[in-house]
Amino acid sequence: MLHSLRVADYMATKLITLTPDTSIDQAIRELLTHRISGAPVVEGSELVGMFSESDCLEEALQSGYHNMSSGQVKDVMSTQVVFVSPEDSILQVAEMFIKKGRHRLPVKDHNGRLVGQISRRDVIRAMDDITHSATAEA
Repeated sequence: MLHSLRVADYMATKLITLTPDTSIDQAIRELLTHRISGAPVVEGSELVGMFSESDCLEEALQSGYHNMSSGQVKDVMSTQVVFVSPEDSILQVAEMFIKKGRHRLPVKDHNGRLVGQISRRDVIRAMDDITHSATAEA
């Protein structure tokens, strides 16, 4: 049943985004304020990276070892961005989360425009929906 559910039905569309020039301190504040574990990094309308809690930890280690102040998001963000389409199935996304070890994936439309983000929690929500609809039908 998960193969019939689409990313578009579960993705977040009101995204908190960062720019490459955002300071890491400000980016950390954004993650904490919005209770999210990562955010897409955009330049203009183009997705250029992803910033995550792991990137924050990397920055903390570098700052601690080298006694430097924090830099900018572009210094530590992931630039090898794996993304999905709104038409992809939730099952495909679940497999990607397992294989790629990601916690969230940006969603791009057929024009390459960032239209959302889907997380592991969104996939679990889809699983719960399937479970509850099967229970209601029984």
